[in-house]
Amino acid sequence: MTEIERLIQLLARLPGLGPRSARRAALHLIRNKGSLLEPLARAMTDAAASIRICSICGNVDTVDPCGICTDRKRDGSVICVVEQVNDLWALERTASFKGRYHVLGGVLSALDGIGPEDISIGALVARAAPDKGVKEVILATNLTVDGQTTAHYITERLAPAGIKVSRLAHGVPVGGELDYLDDGTLAAALAARQDLRS
Repeated sequence: MTEIERLIQLLARLPGLGPRSARRAALHLIRNKGSLLEPLARAMTDAAASIRICSICGNVDTVDPCGICTDRKRDGSVICVVEQVNDLWALERTASFKGRYHVLGGVLSALDGIGPEDISIGALVARAAPDKGVKEVILATNLTVDGQTTAHYITERLAPAGIKVSRLAHGVPVGGELDYLDDGTLAAALAARQDLRS
């Protein structure tokens, strides 16, 4: 196998890239060897050497514990639970959450053979103990069957701690028109309606 074929095969493993897209990406990198391929190769080597998984929350950073866990301006009494690091990054882009995170590393899935011991639920329960100063856990798992199952399981596991467990609101998106929304979204929006007087 040539180096070019190996490059194409590795690129094809990336999400969203099939064999044809991987070939196009490889050709683009080769055509721009000095300005793109070589700097990308150096950046990937540097990243592989320096990236760490946070031992507290599961985030990725170049330090352990990560910058979010060591930020003293963050509210340590609130933990937002997400499925994956990309979900954490999405919430961070909003700049509206000032607490800490916990990355599960997946969701419960009977079909895929993923149980509670396969994701970071035990570590979450340990972090959310009342003697650790945690007052609320926000469940930000996806609104899939597995995400909902995981949220329900976590809620049950945290019940003995006596802390507040909440869920991200869901329903009609900002700027959304009712006619274009699916039935599930509309049903969720109706169920989660709020009193405007409060």
